[in-house]
Order: sequence, then C-alpha cells, then structure tokens
Amino acid sequence: MLDLVIMAVMKELHPVQQKLLDLLSGNHDDPLTIREMQDELGVSSTSVIAHHIDQLEKKGYLKRNPYNARDFHILKDAPEKQVAFLNLYGLAFCGPRGTILDDIPLERIPVSTRLLTFPSSEGFMVKAKGDSMVPKISEGDLVIAKRTDDIDSGRTAVCVNNGEAIIKKVQKENERNILISLNPAISPFLAADDFRVIGEVRGVISNKL
Repeated sequence: MLDLVIMAVMKELHPVQQKLLDLLSGNHDDPLTIREMQDELGVSSTSVIAHHIDQLEKKGYLKRNPYNARDFHILKDAPEKQVAFLNLYGLAFCGPRGTILDDIPLERIPVSTRLLTFPSSEGFMVKAKGDSMVPKISEGDLVIAKRTDDIDSGRTAVCVNNGEAIIKKVQKENERNILISLNPAISPFLAADDFRVIGEVRGVISNKL
C-alpha cells in the first residue's frame, strides 16, 4: 500500500520537476547555478527552472536555504507532511556538557512545514524568557531553531553558556565568541569555556498572536 501511495505522489511531478529533483540530488556537494540547471535540462529560460523549483518546494520535495540561493535541502522522505510536530523545550540549566535537547520536551507543537526553511526533522522549539533579545524575541515567544553545533558569525543561536541555555547573537572574533543581546540596555560579553551552539534561530512565533 505504501508503495502505491509513493507512486501516486510521484505521478504528480511534472517530467521537468522529476529531472530537476534528480539533478539537484546528484549535485548536492557541488550546487549548480540556475543557468547551469537550464543548460543541463535544455529548457527555454531560467524562469522555467525557478518556477519548477517553487513547485518542488510547495509539493514538499525540497527546502531552500534563505541565506544561500544555491543551497537546496532535498527531503529524503519527500513529500514532507504539511504539518510537523516540533519538540518544545524550556531555557534552563543544562549541567556539565549537557543541552536542553537531552531533557524531556515540555510539549510537541504543530507547525506548518511551509514556515520552515529546513527539514522538519532537524527542528526544535524553545520558549523564550527574559527581555535580552527584544524587540525580535520577547518573553514567552516560541522560537523555532534548526539543530546545529556551529553557525556563521552574526547569526542568532540557541546555545549553552555557563551551564545555562540562552538565546544570543554570536559574533566570532579570532578564537573568541562574543555573545550579543538585541536589547541595547544589555552589554555584550565573552562566551564562557563551556560555550556551545545547540541550534540556529530560524523563526519566532509571538506569544501575542
């Protein structure tokens, strides 16, 4: 029965979309430009490629990285379900080398996968506390994060510092990590020896909604 369902879903793909999906999968480590995709598939214009990429994303076959137009995440279990349940954790003391992800989640929150720019299997949520990240993140907001142990300088992370799970913008300078609050009343500070990234912040659901 499952095989029949998969075959039925695959029939929804336009022939160009199936070829494009195969092309993206085969060049994951060396991403092609839109122009290169056009040449490989022999279509009339780059706008045709852009259209079919949009369709593949809408149908749940891939996710695009908003920070890199050439970075596509092909979903192994595609098409992805329209709603995913993400584990929700509280920001709390983690203990030596621990993370909040080691604990039992407070809840599992349903989220539309259209709101995520990465595979839902890599996602989790935390409930924000304090006012250090206002105006972007307020007390009680639900913060969507992608699991990772490293982020680019200038990105906002869910991280552990001095045994506490916090949300901070991470500025990398030489071998140091400087943790920055968005609230101008709170000064930046140097990360502690136990500092580590748990995830990159990718979205915020306001508690005022």
